Amino acid sequence: MLEHGHEPEEIARRISENNKPSHLRDVIYGAIDGAVTTFAIVAGVVGAELSTKVIIALGIANVLADGFSMAAGNYSGTKAELDDAKRLRAVEERHVTLAPEGEKAELREILSQKGLEGETLDAAVNAIARNRTTWIDMMLVEEYGLSPVDPHPMRAAQATFLAFLAAGMVPLLPWLVSAPNAFQWSIAMTGLTFFGVGALKSRWSLAPWWRSGFETLAIGGVAAAIAYYVGTLFA
Repeated sequence: MLEHGHEPEEIARRISENNKPSHLRDVIYGAIDGAVTTFAIVAGVVGAELSTKVIIALGIANVLADGFSMAAGNYSGTKAELDDAKRLRAVEERHVTLAPEGEKAELREILSQKGLEGETLDAAVNAIARNRTTWIDMMLVEEYGLSPVDPHPMRAAQATFLAFLAAGMVPLLPWLVSAPNAFQWSIAMTGLTFFGVGALKSRWSLAPWWRSGFETLAIGGVAAAIAYYVGTLFA
């Protein structure tokens, strides 16, 4: 079964909808890091045999402070990518204005490397060069390797923070509700979170859901084990 249809209306709608920045990486990154770092703190504090108040205080502080820090870092990094894309667009706009024949030669080389030749190549170069925006967009993608969709720094930061907050609170929930055997519950819930995030991630990959889930669970488990061991050294 095909993943989508090929009716003209469906093609137009799908291509239009896909012309937006994806925040999948931001969400997955934020969720995994939120669960890992918060549980690492919880495990370390439990290993050191400190009080419940300390666990809750340090856990919430980590969720808010580290979550904001990650979001701010993601915002700055994404904005740097956007600023660089704007700079390169200005460069190409200036080159198209001052050296159009040179830019056409570059366009011709790009298209020829894609297999076009002869009259077909000439027609394609002339057709693309007639639309200045399309011409520059193509040069940015093919010459500089930029994404055809500009990133959105603020939305990327929000996606990271919300994912970090949601997953990062999971290891703390047993203590917040005063559950018996809170640490055991925290281990189980955090493990399910790791596995769930990994399984969800498989939707956008070729890996089976269970393999992606166990892979993420293993990464989080190693980080938690290290933190717990270090905490026991101070017990």
